[in-house]
Amino acid sequence: MEDIIKTNYNRRSFLKVSAAAGGGLMLGFNWLAGCVPAAKEKTSVAIPDEWYDINAFLKIGNNGVVTIFSPNPEIGQNVKTAMPMIVAEELDVDWSQVVVEQAPLDAAKYRRQVAGGSQSIRQGWQSLRMAGATARRMLMEAAAQKWQVPVEELTTQAGSVIHETSGRQAGYGELADLAATLEVPAEVALKDPKDFSIIGHSTKNVDGPKIVRGEPLYGLDYYEEGMLTAMIIHPPAFGIRPGKVDDSAARNMPGIKDIFVINSKPASAPDQWQKTFAFPEMVAIVGDSTWQVMQAKRAVRVEWERVSPGISTSDYRNDLTALLEVEPAKPARLDGNPEQAFARAAKVVESSYSAPYLAHNTLEPMNFFARVTPDKAELIGPVQTPERLWKTTAEVLDMPLEKVSVQMTRQGGGFGRRLYGHFGVEAAVIAQRTGKPIKLIYSREDDMTYGTYRPAYKVKYRAALDANNRLIGFHVRGAGTHGSPVFANRFPAGAVDNYLAENHNLDSNISTGAWRAPRSNFIAGAEQAFLDEVAEAAGQDPVAFRLTLFERAINNPVGSDNDYDAQRYAGVIRLVAEKAGWGKETPGVYRGFAAYYCHNSYVAEIVDVVMKNAQPQVQKVWCAIDCGIVVNPDAARNQVEGGIVDGIGHAMFSAMTFIEGEPLQKNFDTYRMIRMKEAPREIEVFFVDNGIDPTGLGEPALPPVQGALANALYRATGRRYYHQPFMMPNSELGMALS
Repeated sequence: MEDIIKTNYNRRSFLKVSAAAGGGLMLGFNWLAGCVPAAKEKTSVAIPDEWYDINAFLKIGNNGVVTIFSPNPEIGQNVKTAMPMIVAEELDVDWSQVVVEQAPLDAAKYRRQVAGGSQSIRQGWQSLRMAGATARRMLMEAAAQKWQVPVEELTTQAGSVIHETSGRQAGYGELADLAATLEVPAEVALKDPKDFSIIGHSTKNVDGPKIVRGEPLYGLDYYEEGMLTAMIIHPPAFGIRPGKVDDSAARNMPGIKDIFVINSKPASAPDQWQKTFAFPEMVAIVGDSTWQVMQAKRAVRVEWERVSPGISTSDYRNDLTALLEVEPAKPARLDGNPEQAFARAAKVVESSYSAPYLAHNTLEPMNFFARVTPDKAELIGPVQTPERLWKTTAEVLDMPLEKVSVQMTRQGGGFGRRLYGHFGVEAAVIAQRTGKPIKLIYSREDDMTYGTYRPAYKVKYRAALDANNRLIGFHVRGAGTHGSPVFANRFPAGAVDNYLAENHNLDSNISTGAWRAPRSNFIAGAEQAFLDEVAEAAGQDPVAFRLTLFERAINNPVGSDNDYDAQRYAGVIRLVAEKAGWGKETPGVYRGFAAYYCHNSYVAEIVDVVMKNAQPQVQKVWCAIDCGIVVNPDAARNQVEGGIVDGIGHAMFSAMTFIEGEPLQKNFDTYRMIRMKEAPREIEVFFVDNGIDPTGLGEPALPPVQGALANALYRATGRRYYHQPFMMPNSELGMALS
């Protein structure tokens, strides 16, 4: 059944103007407008001689080729393919005739140009569909007027309007000029999902051929004649700043143009942004080439001044423990009387879990291009929040917003590291100081030691069981750097009569930020490992134990603030258990289960571990996901598989540690990441087909796999895994743990 969607619920969201090329039509949604045609390039699709702007999100050539603009940053999550697929579906065009281009930042005309929170498709779903459907309707009305037939007699197919009665047919390119004279329809019909021919069908990454051929796509690829290269020297430890700088030797080296200290921290940035500017003052080296600048960087001598105490790994671990054990906390949620429940419990299960700071380690280190003149500032590069970068740069440069522009390149990984854009601001400050176009490049060491880490966390759980092994009380107390990991209204809230959640915050000069699936990336694994321990204490199967709790949440939920749908949650648990054959024992194979809800999606996973030479090997992972309609199945599976491998690797091996505020891990020789031989041998993914509008996908698969892994390792080794990384002995975490 098709949906009718009103386009006039906010008529101000539309603009109608004459297009520059051949009259044409520009129908601008408030977030779908103002795209600049890209230069002609080699493509398998014939480039037309003339373009017609149908709306700000798409243009049609005189030969029927359609260019669709993707507004959101592409960080590997495939939105540059998926978002245009949604527009093309409602436009009813042949995908083989579609060319995709990255749109620039335009905060006045685009809505939420952000790569973060797994929200691009979810937030854009209705608007993207409306963009395609409205353009299609106006092209049909143009044909109706041209042929003098009722629009209701017309259909569309593969980029053409068809009148079956008379046998007439016209391509979209023939109708755009006439469509420019028509009014925007008050409402348009959206397709019934059962009629989708593009959405739900696997489509290859639109940048895939260019990636394989090594063509310029990424920020590091960007080049302009006459640009200079810049690198930075930031303090080697948190809590210090540059004092005296001796650059005498470096200044005389070949190709070096200038060396100076910059301060790029904005005065009024939001609190979370402030925390990412851990090193506002740093030394900038500018020269002709990357190699020359790197050599000069080694020759610069800086005397560092301490401004706040340096924190060691043992310090923050002790501080987190002290918060949980000693400091009182205001309840984030309180149901029933947990104190009384624990007092009358027949059995109490209690465990604590912790995780270290983690670096993001994107494949492409931070970089940005900037050209700043007295009249304008142009920034080009990889950033997840271009609008925030735009506003912050304008503030720091003391320049009107309309004088600053940001264009996005494809990004070699984001995962939260590129959310804050400090590197773009630094590039702009250096460009303003030198008066030259600047390409700022971080080395791997610069990037890994800069901060913006996944916070360090610790959480303490208690569960009360009665004489019949029923869960009658649950208490979770969490602490983390710059914020608690606890989500007070998530499961098992709503499934336990007596429930208490408490949060603690640990301040630190070690800077933190969003890391793939923020907070969930730790708390999901801890929660699911603990629930397995409680199930064991209750003498119940782990899956059955959870499903019993969900039955309570479905039939008689506790409280009204539960932020999950218990039916959908239980549904993915049953699905993965069925697909993996949960309950069937295989000699030598050790299974772990976990499920979690985050980013509006539900995920359940089963991990199979085998022991080889006394070392665990993940043999297979089953994953069931309820994320609504899946736009591009192959790309969706890629995201899930990547999240699973990412989650396993960091839970097993990764950690950032510190002595007196100095990071001990500076490159991959000391920061352990998962290796090919350690990745799961097989991953099987199952999507729930329920027709619900899409929800998040880039992040939800990562959090629960850490719990499933911990539970599988317990069955394989006979011991519980409470502290990440699971496979790294304390001796390898550095002297700070001794």
